[in-house]
Amino acid sequence: MTAATRTATEAAMSTCARCGATFSCAMADPSDGQPCWCTALPPALPVPGADANASCLCPDCLRQRIADAAVSANRPAAAG
Repeated sequence: MTAATRTATEAAMSTCARCGATFSCAMADPSDGQPCWCTALPPALPVPGADANASCLCPDCLRQRIADAAVSANRPAAAG
């Protein structure tokens, strides 16, 4: 792999803010014109902007976050 190829590949990879895993993110590298894999999932978090200090979650962590949100949404509110 050449340095140019390595740089392009690294640019297309993101690091999960939760677990540290690396994964492909079309939001980070929109050069192929395809939507990111996360657009096929239910919305769970705001998508970080290009200038934001936040980062995306990997597929496993985002799916877990969606599942956790669904459980929380179905939990009855505490009586108070």
